[in-house]
Amino acid sequence: MLIHTIFDLLAWGSAALLAWWIRRRGYLDGAAPRRTLRSDPWYFTALAVGAIAGAILFGSFNMGLAGFWTLGHSIAGAIAGGIVSVEIYKLATGIRGSTGLPFVGPLAIGIAVGRFGCFFAGLPDYTYGTPTSLPWGVDFGDGIARHPVQLYESAAMFAFLVVYLRALQNRSELFLRNGFYLFVGWYALQRFAWEFLKPYPTVLGPFNIFHSICFVLFGYSLFMMRWNHELRTAV
Repeated sequence: MLIHTIFDLLAWGSAALLAWWIRRRGYLDGAAPRRTLRSDPWYFTALAVGAIAGAILFGSFNMGLAGFWTLGHSIAGAIAGGIVSVEIYKLATGIRGSTGLPFVGPLAIGIAVGRFGCFFAGLPDYTYGTPTSLPWGVDFGDGIARHPVQLYESAAMFAFLVVYLRALQNRSELFLRNGFYLFVGWYALQRFAWEFLKPYPTVLGPFNIFHSICFVLFGYSLFMMRWNHELRTAV
């Protein structure tokens, strides 16, 4: 859909602009090594391959479970796939510690803006919520008021972005050391909650495929924050 494409472009543009602004303000100076496509091309190759594979794999699997045999894509799948491929690359090359801090702001604003595209795309996007009688329920064209879960997620990610930017401004050690893991944990937590308000087919009890991804992502964030703490205290 054209409207979805427009917001996807806005999301990418917003992410790039925010990354530039954060770098210009020097918020990450001394906190995260700057990687570029030129300095470490295989890092970005691993990231891109993993993110694309995860997005298509889990998005298409969910669509298949719902009876729509078509290619799909998923933000949660992209995050999970990107993490797996980068962690494998880091293990193979001996890189230690977090490398994801520069991506936190761009990812947060990209998701927040991109979800508006999902909202305006309506029923064909298959990201709408379950029926609700709440006054802010939205009719996407089928005469049924539904939870605008796309906007719930957008609001949650904008809220995280505000906290994150304020923390960078204040040189918060917690965010400078664990910003990416905090992002993953928050994304997983809020997404896990919204999944109960979506009509996706379940795979185990009341849980759908994205519940399981979020559960793993949240566990990953806790484990890595603990491991990152032990790594620093051992130096």
